[in-house]
Amino acid sequence: MSEMSNKKEHSFRDQFPIVLAGIAFILAYVCLIWLLGPRLTQVPHLPDQGAGWYFWKLAEPTSVGRITAWCGYLLHQLANLVIIYKAQQLSVRPVESGGIRYSNQLHKLNVIALIVNAVFVLLHLVQTHFWYDGLAQDTHVFSSLVSVAVLLIWILLMETPRRGLFFGVKVPIHTEVLSFAKKYHGYYFSWAIIYTFWFHPTEASPGHLWGFFYLLLIMLQGCLFFTRIHTNRYWTLVLESLVLVHAVVVARLQGGGMWPMFAFGFGSIFVVTQMHGIGWSRLKRFIILCFYLVSLLLVYRERGFSYLNEVFRIPVIDYLGVLLLTLLFFGWLRFLSMIKYQRKL
Repeated sequence: MSEMSNKKEHSFRDQFPIVLAGIAFILAYVCLIWLLGPRLTQVPHLPDQGAGWYFWKLAEPTSVGRITAWCGYLLHQLANLVIIYKAQQLSVRPVESGGIRYSNQLHKLNVIALIVNAVFVLLHLVQTHFWYDGLAQDTHVFSSLVSVAVLLIWILLMETPRRGLFFGVKVPIHTEVLSFAKKYHGYYFSWAIIYTFWFHPTEASPGHLWGFFYLLLIMLQGCLFFTRIHTNRYWTLVLESLVLVHAVVVARLQGGGMWPMFAFGFGSIFVVTQMHGIGWSRLKRFIILCFYLVSLLLVYRERGFSYLNEVFRIPVIDYLGVLLLTLLFFGWLRFLSMIKYQRKL
């Protein structure tokens, strides 16, 4: 047992420098956004029009702004989809024929993915400072929010065999659905993250800075396919649960007092689902649950227990989302099976 534990620790130490190098680049990029931020203070915006309005777009959009934003996004997206497709082709080949297997080392395709994404994120910074507008000029703000929300729901679905959905209890999801979700998640995740990245101009507001940091962490994860860090349960838990910090930071900055909904909404998902299946003892999980409940009672004693319903909004949406996504995948697979059956007749 100790030998196996030592191998796991050694494996993680081998992978960690790769992650640290990626995080160092991301921090440097976010610092660069912050340093260049004062150049954007004179950009004209329309007055804030409330919920559903995205403030950070030009009052008078330009053709060149639209063209550069959409071309940058489409090229970035296409490059990543090609890399994912190529990786999947290599994954089914034998190792002796050039196939890829999970390892502690970067494959040349990982290096290509890292370089391609680094080039495009820098290109977006340049594009913002010359023409400002991102995709927000032509799409609704909820489109970027929903795309990332579905990504997080997709993760809940994929992770059910390891940790279940409710306090470690397994839920019956068809293996064919799980296989489909795992096989094609890279394509959707690529779309969601790159679309959201190009949706926003590289503004230096605290919300933007934290948002870009979080988006680029997930983009980094996408570049590390077939490395063991990509499936490291502690690393993936950090990435998944950081949405709580992001949502609370943005909510506090926007005002309106809605931050408890995000803090305890995403906190509920953490204690009900995410903290299970990573090897923590029952005592440790019980202490975390108690801390969560005590914090919730203290906040809502002051806020008012009439607002307690807001804690359940995000969990209800996410768990219903898992059900809907499962049904959607199952229906699509049955449709494909029916088409194949009819062709054989």
